[in-house]
Amino acid sequence: MSGPQRSGGDGMSSTLQFTTDAAEFLAAAGDHLAADPVLSTVVTVNAHRPRTWPPGGPPWHFWWLVVRDAAGAVVGAGMRSAPEPPHPLFLLPMPDDAAVALARALHGRGEETLAVHGALPASQRCAGELARLTGGRAEVLIHSQLHELGELVPPRPAPGRLAAVTGGDIDLVERWVAAFLGDADEQAGRRRGTGVHVLPDRAELLRRIGEGQYWFWLDGSGTPVSLAGATAPVYGVARIAPVYTPPDQRGHGWASNAVAEVSRRLQSAGARVCLFTDQANPTSNKIYAALGYRPVVDMANHVVVR
Repeated sequence: MSGPQRSGGDGMSSTLQFTTDAAEFLAAAGDHLAADPVLSTVVTVNAHRPRTWPPGGPPWHFWWLVVRDAAGAVVGAGMRSAPEPPHPLFLLPMPDDAAVALARALHGRGEETLAVHGALPASQRCAGELARLTGGRAEVLIHSQLHELGELVPPRPAPGRLAAVTGGDIDLVERWVAAFLGDADEQAGRRRGTGVHVLPDRAELLRRIGEGQYWFWLDGSGTPVSLAGATAPVYGVARIAPVYTPPDQRGHGWASNAVAEVSRRLQSAGARVCLFTDQANPTSNKIYAALGYRPVVDMANHVVVR
């Protein structure tokens, strides 16, 4: 782990420690992350994801962050692990001074940072300071909410059944995940392709399929009509994503039944289940609320515009 970088002000101080080693990060921050595993789900899933690098390491800025208070206790965490530009940060809660210090540290070492995602107010503080340092402005691109499932409320039954996706379905999965990203933008009132999520490459989709992270809802004739995914549980928490139904199959309850059945299986196996919603997408928010998902925390995806 890199040497500490200390922030200070108003009688407070935080230490920022960076590492590119996921195992080192988890050894330092694992207990902190496990104390609130729903809130930390994005970071923990990424930290447990297998990665391979070309010689010389990743061709972009990549790190994990541990934030400690003056006594040495871990009080925050974050990461920069997205391989696609603009390689956004993802921040979990941390002291305000640490979020500001992070922006200053990245700016000071010339690490261009144009997007900051994650928990509020940390992501807002960091993005705002980055904007100040670069003469730009910070804008919220997406307001999101993290939800956790309480008691599952079964939806109105739909014909068909849940079936695991196999490697032979990769072409359909790739098309549907790409369509999901564009449709999610439109349903939230944005132009297609202007959101923050990107299509995983084919190798990553195959890895997830191989680990049993995708399911189809098959209609009564055995035809796939909806797709649901879920991360493998980390610290006892699994996260539903993505959920997609083609436009010509919507309105039949396929997605509700798929998400309900995946959620039921995960809960039956002992996992807590969570998911994110875009607050600008009333359709998905209504569906998940009806199934028993309840808001846990507000998050936001910020961009720094120059």
